[in-house]
Amino acid sequence: MRILLTGFEPFGGQSLNPSWEVARALHGQQWPALQGAQVVAVQLPCVFAQALPALQQALTQHTPDIVLALGQAEGRCDLSVERVAINVMDARIPDNAGALPIDVPVIAGGPAAYFSTLPIKSLVAGLKAAGFPASVSQTAGTFVCNQVFYGLQHALVGQGVHSGFMHLPLLPEQAAHWPGPSLPSWPLALQVAGVQQALAVLLAHRQQGLADAAIGGGTLN
Repeated sequence: MRILLTGFEPFGGQSLNPSWEVARALHGQQWPALQGAQVVAVQLPCVFAQALPALQQALTQHTPDIVLALGQAEGRCDLSVERVAINVMDARIPDNAGALPIDVPVIAGGPAAYFSTLPIKSLVAGLKAAGFPASVSQTAGTFVCNQVFYGLQHALVGQGVHSGFMHLPLLPEQAAHWPGPSLPSWPLALQVAGVQQALAVLLAHRQQGLADAAIGGGTLN
């Protein structure tokens, strides 16, 4: 069983991005709840023109069974499991290459939206049961996070891969220097532990689905 974990490079003048700091901290790690599953972390550029090709390369190279894409969401105070990605890029700030698309589709002619194929309610419940604040989010925004989420779901349609997106709070080092009102933040160790728990929940759900299907009459969802 292989799990692909993606995170973004820093953007918006920041020197850190919690999504990548967490992903790389978990790269190659093993812990009992994973039962031998392999975790592979890949950094994605925060550039509209480059993010989806980099994602596709990672999917092709690693052929994962589960994909959890991570992103930074300043102002959020919990682990935000995204429900839906929409087919629009509408940037509030330029990406790292200076691009500022407005009302541009992620994929021309694609569906208006894709839902996550992760068990989002079970994931949130599993995180809360382990003591991590978590919620289902109804919007992944319209920046590169949403673009990657939409592109991920589009690329994996019908392939039986469980995939989706989760936003993370800022790191304290970022929040301390963020302009304007103070924003919530989580220490890196806490974020790593939270995502570690998320992966354990997702793997258990995947394995249960496979077991049910093997017995007969079960489906993966």
